[in-house]
Amino acid sequence: MNVSTGLLMASGCLLSLGLMLLIMPSLIDYLHKIKFGQTERGEGLESHKKKNGTPTMGGIAFILVPTFLYIVYSLFSPFKLDMNTAIILLAFVGYGLIGFIDDYIIVVKKDNEGLKPGVKFLLQSILAVVFFLLYRSTASTAVWIPIAHIQVDLGFFYFFLVFIMFTAETNAVNFTDGVDGLCAGQMIIALIPFIAFAFMQGKMNVAFLIMLVVFALVGYLKFNLHPAKIFMGDTGSLALGGLIAAVAMVLKQELLLIVIGLVFVAEVLSVIIQVSHYKRTKKRIFRMAPLHHHFEKGGWSEEKVVTRFWMAGIVCSLVGLIMGVI
Repeated sequence: MNVSTGLLMASGCLLSLGLMLLIMPSLIDYLHKIKFGQTERGEGLESHKKKNGTPTMGGIAFILVPTFLYIVYSLFSPFKLDMNTAIILLAFVGYGLIGFIDDYIIVVKKDNEGLKPGVKFLLQSILAVVFFLLYRSTASTAVWIPIAHIQVDLGFFYFFLVFIMFTAETNAVNFTDGVDGLCAGQMIIALIPFIAFAFMQGKMNVAFLIMLVVFALVGYLKFNLHPAKIFMGDTGSLALGGLIAAVAMVLKQELLLIVIGLVFVAEVLSVIIQVSHYKRTKKRIFRMAPLHHHFEKGGWSEEKVVTRFWMAGIVCSLVGLIMGVI
């Protein structure tokens, strides 16, 4: 990477951060004005009831800002819109749109269920199929095995891996978004190893796009830390899940996504285990699911939950990064 490329990257990152810091206060005021506020579940934690009315759909900002900046930079810089970045952006915006529809139904229609689970899963599945077909047209169906440094061609079975990646990751990130600052911070931590992988593979376009998202999330996090002034909503969480799944796919780090995103995996597994166990036995394994609520029920403050989960995420990211480079 030469100096001019580095300066372009730095300028884009600073613009991404600066625009977020500039527009978030106005967005928060506007969402307050039109009453796009969070509605906490009746069966939720008592300490969360005070969050009712806090603006949601903040994910709109950190979707639009890096997307807009990347498209602008692609017009005059070396960072072009190729198949890899197109897939990532389509996943980012596409899953964000599904989340937006869900949020809209909850906030505007006053239907706390939002999109029916079956409809939401169908839309997520359709996008997963689209991304597989797009990616398959220009890339192999081989999966890289970390540490062993071998590739295994899954052939048609690669479709099932991609399908699981997108549907599982979007839901996992969605479940993680339940405590102030947790999801955004965890996503920043998880994306950093993928920036390193993109640099190692010489995919500067992908590295730049991820960096724009990371700096946008840093700007968003300033307003989302406890006590949060805004929430990302399903608009943001589904978009981030689609983004990181697409990033892992185009960088051929599908397996390391599990290691790097282990906190997200633990969150969604806690829900699956809790629901399936309760249906069989009418007893709960966790005090409350997803996992972060289990610790809140045990007396941890939101800040303690977030910092401990971030620490776990840092360890997972470091392990994944090491596995990817040795």
